[in-house]
Amino acid sequence: MSFLIVSIFSYLLGSIPFGLLFSKIFGLGDIRNVGSGNIGATNVLRTGNKVAAVLTLFFDIFKGALALMITKNFYIDLIFLSFIAVYLGHIFPIWLKFKGGKGVATFIGGLIVINYKICIIFLISWALITKIFKISSLSALIAFFIIFIYSVIFEQKDFMILISFFLVINFFTHRQNIIRLIKGEETKIKS
Repeated sequence: MSFLIVSIFSYLLGSIPFGLLFSKIFGLGDIRNVGSGNIGATNVLRTGNKVAAVLTLFFDIFKGALALMITKNFYIDLIFLSFIAVYLGHIFPIWLKFKGGKGVATFIGGLIVINYKICIIFLISWALITKIFKISSLSALIAFFIIFIYSVIFEQKDFMILISFFLVINFFTHRQNIIRLIKGEETKIKS
């Protein structure tokens, strides 16, 4: 029963589309019709509204952390399940016909709770790659790969398997971005 409770609660929390909500609150229209069509903070930033983008980023991170903090207090042995469910909820939200975001911010929120040291490595990697190339998708892909390598070398097997899952899903969610990167057509983040 606890397996079901954690799965459903975390998935539904992950499914809250903050990018869509904030874009509507700020009068930006339906974010799914802008830029990449994604509901994440990077696409909200493409509207030019930095406040809406920051709020989206904050709340997408927060929902990832909140799901795991609650699970940690009641069902600590199911924390990996909660992490997977909140992440998949963001990517495949029931409210949006299973078409959500890439899950990077929600992943960061969960990672803060599970292993803040690896989260710091992820954030530093992401920030450095973003600073150099100004391409959010490339930064996420490389940061996921870096923490995967780190987990293979330094972490326990169960954590490495968990990170492997996130790496595969992240590459799946970024498949169109990867094609654009190969073609040299990926959109850069404007300063």
